[in-house]
Amino acid sequence: MNKVVLIGRLTKDTEIRYTQQSTAVATFTVAINRRFKSKSGESETDFINVVIFGVLVENIGKYLLKGKQVAVSGRIQTRNYEANDGSRKYVTEVVGEEIELLGSGQGNTNSSPVPAFKQDNGIPMDDFRPMEDEDDDLPF
Repeated sequence: MNKVVLIGRLTKDTEIRYTQQSTAVATFTVAINRRFKSKSGESETDFINVVIFGVLVENIGKYLLKGKQVAVSGRIQTRNYEANDGSRKYVTEVVGEEIELLGSGQGNTNSSPVPAFKQDNGIPMDDFRPMEDEDDDLPF
């Protein structure tokens, strides 16, 4: 099983770009404070890179701004590539599948509802039909 849940603040506005196949890709970094302080008494922070693909990107780009607090659910992915200087670069990142805005961000007093976004699982919602209201056959 490969599942991760993160809660933190964005370190900068989300970067959105498109692949050659026109797939939207969003990247951002989430700063997460560690629960415990170092031996010197200093608070430590982890900076986790997150990448999101597809339709979810279209929905979140305008909401994910520097300082916003978010919850990200997804999976950890590793990859490597050859840099321009010929060296091999290794990347570990979270591929986000669900995003939820948790607060209004630092200094932002906007009290509008906080949206949650989920990656489309490919099931067309128009195939679902409401259940009939006949309760006569229910055993309870």
